[in-house]
Amino acid sequence: MVNNETMMFKVDKEKLNSAHEILTLVYNALKEKGYNPINQIVGYILSGDPTYITSHDNARSIIRRLERDELLEEIVRFYLEEKK
Repeated sequence: MVNNETMMFKVDKEKLNSAHEILTLVYNALKEKGYNPINQIVGYILSGDPTYITSHDNARSIIRRLERDELLEEIVRFYLEEKK
């Protein structure tokens, strides 16, 4: 049986700040090492393969603290709020 109800997805406020901080830290670490941070983060989110993220500044361990859907939610939220 298929449920046609819209499901609600909620992330607590503490994780929102954490996701933003994690993405910023990872972005900076990738940039410092000479990678294209956007491409590398997209590769990680799509594949789940942590080797897309450098271990510089412990970025690889830090990005794995959150689920990929939480990171994606932060990115979408930021994008849409900027468009208002």
